[in-house]
Amino acid sequence: MIKKIKNIFTLGLLKDNPVFRQILGICSALAVTNLLMNSLVMGIGLIFVTSLSSLTVSILRKYTPKHIRMMVQTLIISAYVIIVDIVLKAYFPAMSEALGPYVGLIITNCIIMGRCEVYAQNNPPLDSFIDGIASGAGYSLVLLTIAFFRELLGFGSLFGINVLGENWVNWVFMIMPPGAFFMLGILIWVANTYIPTKDGKAPAAGGGQ
Repeated sequence: MIKKIKNIFTLGLLKDNPVFRQILGICSALAVTNLLMNSLVMGIGLIFVTSLSSLTVSILRKYTPKHIRMMVQTLIISAYVIIVDIVLKAYFPAMSEALGPYVGLIITNCIIMGRCEVYAQNNPPLDSFIDGIASGAGYSLVLLTIAFFRELLGFGSLFGINVLGENWVNWVFMIMPPGAFFMLGILIWVANTYIPTKDGKAPAAGGGQ
């Protein structure tokens, strides 16, 4: 069981990462990565929704008619997204305003729907729950990596704390949308060059053509 969990997390975090391997969920990945705190909250929210949605879909998979399966999955995802949205608005109004519509757009995030349809629909609840956590964690890893460099170079800070000093000249480019595309492109290049794929193929840097 431990080995199986390890394999699921290895796929979700690195070898089959939903963002830099499957190129899913990049809209929100690019929109909220100007600050680390925004990325952290979005990542936690997505882990919550992905894991519980996969768990619920897996539990109901034998009782859901095929012709309404997608609608049921969307309804389940929507319910968990609404919970996240309500909690943010009630306890973290400033963060809710900062994230804007992107919390609600989790409903349409391809990562969640993809894991529900491809994995949870065909696997037992516990495995599906773990897979949801792994996929959400992989998404969060990408968000935090991009946000780390964008906030550091764009504001000279990390989690709002100035770390580069008053003499640092902010790279305005990094806090603009092109900066997010630039960082995502670099991350995808690094992943495709140095991280093996899920089928075990060596990365390009390992001698592959």
